[in-house]
Amino acid sequence: MDKLRYMISDAANMVKVEAHVLRYWEEELELEIPRNEMGHRYYTKENIQQFLKIKELKEQGYQLKAIKMVIQSGKNPEEAAALTSQAMTENYELSQPQRNMAEARHASAVSNEKAYEDKMAQFRLLMSGIVKEALAENNQALGREVGENVGDRVLKEMNYLMREQDEQEEERFRKLDTAIRELNTRKLKGSTKKKETHRLFAKKEATT
Repeated sequence: MDKLRYMISDAANMVKVEAHVLRYWEEELELEIPRNEMGHRYYTKENIQQFLKIKELKEQGYQLKAIKMVIQSGKNPEEAAALTSQAMTENYELSQPQRNMAEARHASAVSNEKAYEDKMAQFRLLMSGIVKEALAENNQALGREVGENVGDRVLKEMNYLMREQDEQEEERFRKLDTAIRELNTRKLKGSTKKKETHRLFAKKEATT
């Protein structure tokens, strides 16, 4: 599993120092900070723990040179501090004006990196909106296509049912017409038979 990666702003919040202070410590203590595929720094849990230890030593009054010796040689803080004299402190530490310039330089670099991160966040948000809009349009088009297909299918089904109903009605009318014709034929035959019987009866009376 990949290790958790933190941006410099996250790391600074976890250590409770300014981001440019971390960058200053990185340079002065020659810390190995990993970079991503884009070449930007990221920080792991181990880096955070190391920064917390550095902060603790600084708060105890140790110089960065002594802390660097602790990190690189594994000496304990007291032993490292003993190897640095008070007279050499100014050689080991930057003077206040130099430190201010260095911190300002690092602050500018951090600001540029933060601006890049903000732009990347805006870009991701923009791309997310474009993708959502494209998906929505695609869904609408798909919905229209499905609606048209369903509509065509319903119309075809209705036409089939109406045609079948018309054929059934036509068949019923045909049967009814046939029945009426047969009934009329029977009536006509009955009437003709009555007339024939009446004629024969009249003829018989005349001859009598």
